[in-house]
Amino acid sequence: MELREREWLQRARKGDADAFGMLVTLHERFVYNLALRTLGNTEDAQDVVQDGFVRAWMALPGFREDSEFRTWLYRIVLNLCLNRFPRLRRDLAALSDEELADSPEPASHATDVLSMLEADESRRSLQREVSRLPESQRLLVTLRYQDELSYEEIASLVNLPLGTVKTGLFRAKERLRQALSVYQEQQI
Repeated sequence: MELREREWLQRARKGDADAFGMLVTLHERFVYNLALRTLGNTEDAQDVVQDGFVRAWMALPGFREDSEFRTWLYRIVLNLCLNRFPRLRRDLAALSDEELADSPEPASHATDVLSMLEADESRRSLQREVSRLPESQRLLVTLRYQDELSYEEIASLVNLPLGTVKTGLFRAKERLRQALSVYQEQQI
C-alpha cells in the first residue's frame, strides 16, 4: 500500500469523508470492473459498487488491516455480487483442489494470453472469449489480469484454496488459448 493511500485510510478511519473520497477515487474503476465482469450488467454493477462503498465506509472503523484495503474492499463488493448472482457462488464452490493434480501450470504459458492483448484485433477477440468463459473462470481471469491481484489475494478474496485458484486460472487460460487459436486459424 502506498504511503498516501495509507494516510487516506488512517484519516478515513477517523471519520474524514474527504480522505475516504480519495480512496473511492483510487479504487472505483477496479471495483466497478470487478462488479461489471461478475454481473454482466452496468446498472447492477453501479448499484453494487455504490452499496459496496457505503458498506466499506460504515465498516471502516472495524477494518483491522489484516489484508490490503483493496482486497478488503473487493471482498465486500464480491460478496454483494455473489448475493445477486447465487449461481456464481455455486460455481466457485464447485472448483476443487483435486483439479490441481490434473495439470500444473507451466511457467512458459503464463504470459501467452497477456501477449495477445498487444494487438487491437486480438484484444477484441480475447475480450469476446473472456466474456464467454463460465462465470467463475471469468471472475478469476478478471481478478488476476485486469485487477492484477496475486494468486494469494484472489484465494483470500473468493475464499478458495490457493491450488483451486491456480487450477481455475490454468483451465481458463487453456480455454482462451484454444478459442484464440481457432480464431487465428480462421484469419489465415
